[in-house]
Amino acid sequence: MKLFSFAALAGAVLLPAAAAMAQAMPSPNDPKPPVIGTITAPAKKMPEDKSKRPSPPAVAKADVRGTEVTIDYSRPSLKGRAAFGDKSPLAPVGEVWRTGANEATTFTVSKPVKINGQSLAAGTYGLFTIPGPSEWTVIFNKTAKQWGAFDYKAADDVLRVKVPAKQVATPTEQFTINVDKSGKVAMLWGTTEADFIVK
Repeated sequence: MKLFSFAALAGAVLLPAAAAMAQAMPSPNDPKPPVIGTITAPAKKMPEDKSKRPSPPAVAKADVRGTEVTIDYSRPSLKGRAAFGDKSPLAPVGEVWRTGANEATTFTVSKPVKINGQSLAAGTYGLFTIPGPSEWTVIFNKTAKQWGAFDYKAADDVLRVKVPAKQVATPTEQFTINVDKSGKVAMLWGTTEADFIVK
């Protein structure tokens, strides 16, 4: 029997293993495997902070003899411009106005009421107006949720009332709607005020 040296035996075992490992290791010249793209979840859109708008939102609210009256609107500012007039960019005389800015103003009553003596069912309405030099038309429209008056349709009007417009001594820079517990709704801008009564 021939005896093998320990070194010869170790070489016989280790050299084939080293060769196999060298074959398994990638060469710098080997083509790179394709990169599988990762899926990134879409970023969540943060809700708009409406208070940062140039015409911020406001709410006029009152309890009128057990009926909740709520008006949601936006408050544009004059900034040196005329509020009303034939060439006003804000609320031109004789044209349907959103009664504020941004979304159309909404008018909500929790119970049936009378507006200047005319019946209006409980619910939420778009509150539009047509300003005039001495008289406004106040419109309650069944399409409450809309942007501005761009999609306003007269066919959707539920009620129209005409109210006098008066001039006041102290101008109002930012459009304002007030509601008091007597049911008086006052719309003020510039030196103009127009009111209607909820009963």
